[in-house]
Amino acid sequence: MGRGTWSWIVPDGLWEIAKPLIPPSRVRSQGGGTQDTSDETVFAAIIYVLVSGCAWRALPPCFGISKSTAPGRLHEAVLHRLDDAGLIDVSRVVLDSAHVRAKKGGELTGPSPVDRGKPGSKMHILSDANGLPLVVGVSAGNTHDSEGLKPMVEGHQTRHDPHRGRYFKPERLHADKAYDRPDLHKWLRGKRIGVRIARKGIESSERLGRRRWVIERTMSWLSGYRRLSPRYERDHRNYLAFLGLAAAICCYKRYVRLTT
Repeated sequence: MGRGTWSWIVPDGLWEIAKPLIPPSRVRSQGGGTQDTSDETVFAAIIYVLVSGCAWRALPPCFGISKSTAPGRLHEAVLHRLDDAGLIDVSRVVLDSAHVRAKKGGELTGPSPVDRGKPGSKMHILSDANGLPLVVGVSAGNTHDSEGLKPMVEGHQTRHDPHRGRYFKPERLHADKAYDRPDLHKWLRGKRIGVRIARKGIESSERLGRRRWVIERTMSWLSGYRRLSPRYERDHRNYLAFLGLAAAICCYKRYVRLTT
């Protein structure tokens, strides 16, 4: 598989960001063996699987999705470029989740209360004010949405690069009524984050949607990647890696559009 076979699926310039993040292939001390497929070809093939949803039964070792931090680091690297260009707006962040049916079960799946008890998962997204996915996560389908708030907000700090790690401190957090818990309100205020969570029995859905429509658009962007909905991976790390890669591509497309 040469470069021409797969390069069309990778956004221009994304490989240059991803290349230094991919761990080197292992070298056999005794020599010999089968030559590895190039990292660039494997990277493009993984994106093809993400976009098309086709089966991928054995990831090559040079870019093992379940064993490498590269997808998460790629997302962070793109966010750093957006931040350097002043294109991340954390005057408010928006949190939401969406149910995803799990075709094969596996870790972090559970009976979905909105899908007749069938096995499912939830994708959790924390976006900036413009809908850029800042943090992504996954949980079992029967986990309450509110349980994802603390991990998602705490995951807002990037730690992979000790020299450039940064914290995009949000000023306010917007979320729907599922996150309306007194302990979460208190926890957010303790971090000096303004609370804009819809109150049960008080605020209408019309008022709620004035600020939160951006997260619905973000969910639509991510759901457009066929490998994410439904979930095919038994290993939740594989699914999370695909989700992180999709978030990185969404952010990179925004970066290119606003800087060219």
